[in-house]
Amino acid sequence: MARWASSTAKGGTRDRVEAPVTVRGYLLCVFAAFGGILFGYDSGYINGVLAMNFFKQEFGSPSNDKEAYNGLLYKTWEKSLIVSILSAGTFFGALVAGSVADWVGRRSTIIAGCTIFSAGVILQVASTTVALLVPGRLIAGFGIGFVSAVIILYMSEVAPKRFRGAIVAGYQFCITIGLLLASVVDNGTKNLMDSSSYRIPMGLQWLFAVVLGVGLFLLPESPRWYVKKGRRDDAARSLGTLRGQPADSEFVADELNELIANHEYEMRHMNAGWADCFRGGWKPSSNLRRVVLGMALQMMQQWTGVNFIFYYGSTFFKTVGIQNAFLVSMITTAVNVCSTPISFWTIEKFGRRMLLIYGAIGMLVCEFVIAIVGTVDEGSKAAGMCLIVFTCIYIFFFASTWGPGAWVLIGEIFPLPIRAKGVALSTASNWFWNFVIGFITPYMVDQDYGNLKAKVFFIWGATCTACVVFAYFLVPETKGLSLEQVDRMLEETTPRNSAKWVPLHLRGDHADVSSLETTEKTGSVPPVEHREHRAV
Repeated sequence: MARWASSTAKGGTRDRVEAPVTVRGYLLCVFAAFGGILFGYDSGYINGVLAMNFFKQEFGSPSNDKEAYNGLLYKTWEKSLIVSILSAGTFFGALVAGSVADWVGRRSTIIAGCTIFSAGVILQVASTTVALLVPGRLIAGFGIGFVSAVIILYMSEVAPKRFRGAIVAGYQFCITIGLLLASVVDNGTKNLMDSSSYRIPMGLQWLFAVVLGVGLFLLPESPRWYVKKGRRDDAARSLGTLRGQPADSEFVADELNELIANHEYEMRHMNAGWADCFRGGWKPSSNLRRVVLGMALQMMQQWTGVNFIFYYGSTFFKTVGIQNAFLVSMITTAVNVCSTPISFWTIEKFGRRMLLIYGAIGMLVCEFVIAIVGTVDEGSKAAGMCLIVFTCIYIFFFASTWGPGAWVLIGEIFPLPIRAKGVALSTASNWFWNFVIGFITPYMVDQDYGNLKAKVFFIWGATCTACVVFAYFLVPETKGLSLEQVDRMLEETTPRNSAKWVPLHLRGDHADVSSLETTEKTGSVPPVEHREHRAV
C-alpha cells in the first residue's frame, strides 16, 4: 500500500502517486500559458483601432454618421466583418488542430500555429483597405485556432494535478494581459494621423508569436502524447523534465505506468476517430455527453457577453455619452488583469463548479443593474457612472470565474483517446459563438439598426441567468482529480454530487494486493480506478 501513497500530504484525499514539483518543472508548465497573450492581444487591439480617426479615414467611405471623421467611416457590415472574421478563422483552425495535434504532437502543432499567425499579421500590417485586412485577420485567426485549442490540451496534460487548475487558469490570465497590452498600445497611438496609428498595434502581435514559437522548442512534448504513440522512453524523459526528476526515478516510473495502463484500458474500449467523439448516447460517461458539455461550456462563456466590452467597448461607451472611451476601455482591461489571478487560488480551493455558479450570479446582477439604470435614466451622468462601475464589477466576476473556469474544465473532461479532438471541438465552439456575437453586436447597438444602448445588457443578463442553470445541473466538479480519475468520476456520479466523489481505493481500508504483486513482476499497473474494482 505504501508504494501507492501520495507523495505529499498537502494534496488532499484524492491524491495518487505524483512527484514533488520543482520550481523549474512548474515554470516549464506555466510558460505555455504565454499563448494566451497572443489570443488576447489579437482579440483586443481591434477595439481601439476601430475608434481611431486615421483608421476611419483610411478604411472608411462617405458617411453622415456622427462618429465619422472628415465625413468618412466604415460601414456597419464592414465593422462587423473586420471584428468577427478572426473568430471564423479560429473556428476552423481549432477543428483542424485536433487531428494535427494527434498526428505531429501538441508542441509542434502550437509552433505551426505561430507560423500561420505570422503570415496573417504581415497581411494586416500591409493593408490599406478592408479587402486586405479581412483576409489577414482570417489567416491570423486560423493560426490562433491552432494555438488556443492545443495550448489548453498541452497544459492539461503536462501540469501536476495539484496545480493543474491554477496553471491552466494562467492561460486566461495571459489573455487578459494581452487585452490590456492592446488597450495601452491603442491608447498610445490613437492620435497619430498616419498609418503607424494602426500598423504599430497590428505589428506588435508578431513579437508574441515569436516568443511563444521559439520558447516551445525548449519545452518537452506531452508525455501523454508519447504514451499514445507507444514511445515509452520518450514519455519517461518528458515526464522527468516536467517533474524535475531523473527519467528513471520511482516517481516518474509510477506516474508513467499509470498513464500507460489507463491508455491501454481506454483503447480497448474506444477508438480515437472523429466519429468516436459522438458515440455513447446520453449516459453520464459517454463521449457524446462530454463533447456536448465541453462545447456548451465554451458557448456559455461567450454568452456571458464579456467580449462585447472588449471588442466594441471603445465605440459603445461613446454611444452612451462617455467621452473618454479609450480611458474607460483601459480601466476595464486593467480590472480584467487584476481579477484573474484570484482564480489561481479559488479554483483549487472552492473548485470549478462553485466558481461557475456564483460567478454567473454575480454577472447577471451587474448586467441587469446596468440595463435598468441605463434605460430609466438614459444619458445622465449617474447612468454613465453606473455603467462604468458595474461593468468593472461584472468583469471582476467573469475574470475570476468563467474566464479561467471554462478553459480548465475542457482540458479535464475528455479521455486520452479523444482528448485532442474533444478540446478542439470545445475550442471551436468558443470561437464559433465568438464569431456570432462579434458579428451581430453592431446590428444590436449601432444607431442605424437596433440602437439598444444600455438595453443590450438585458440580453447579457438573460444569457448569464442561463449560465447559472447550466452550471448547476450539468457541470461536474473535477478539483483534485487526475485526468484518469475524472473518467471514473463521470461514470459513477452526477454533476450535483460530483464534489463528494472520491476514488474507490479511498472508500475503504482494503489494499489491492494482487495488483501490487502484478506491478512488482511486470512493471505495469492496472489503471487506478479499474484496478480498484479487483480489491479484496
